[in-house]
Amino acid sequence: MSQAIPSTTTIPGTTKSGIASSNRHVLHCRMQSEPAGLERLCRVVRVRGFRIASMSVESSGGHFNIALTLEGSRPISMLQSQLLKLHTVGEVVLGAQQARSVA
Repeated sequence: MSQAIPSTTTIPGTTKSGIASSNRHVLHCRMQSEPAGLERLCRVVRVRGFRIASMSVESSGGHFNIALTLEGSRPISMLQSQLLKLHTVGEVVLGAQQARSVA
């Protein structure tokens, strides 16, 4: 007797569509207003394996106040420490986080 193979299988850590499940995180960041500063911040976010779901930037007295909503399955503390290494970044605060699966 042969065993029937299910028509749909889900790989652990993914959803039925095959897309990796992720967590949603909110980061608040304060950095000096400098040419290409925002580009560097976005590059670090991307290289560290996160996707920017939304981004809000306000300019105030030579600084940017940034609110980022990120999606990714890697540890957010690792991204937080990498962002703090950027010379223009003064503060990175982790906001509310909630588990989220991509459907």
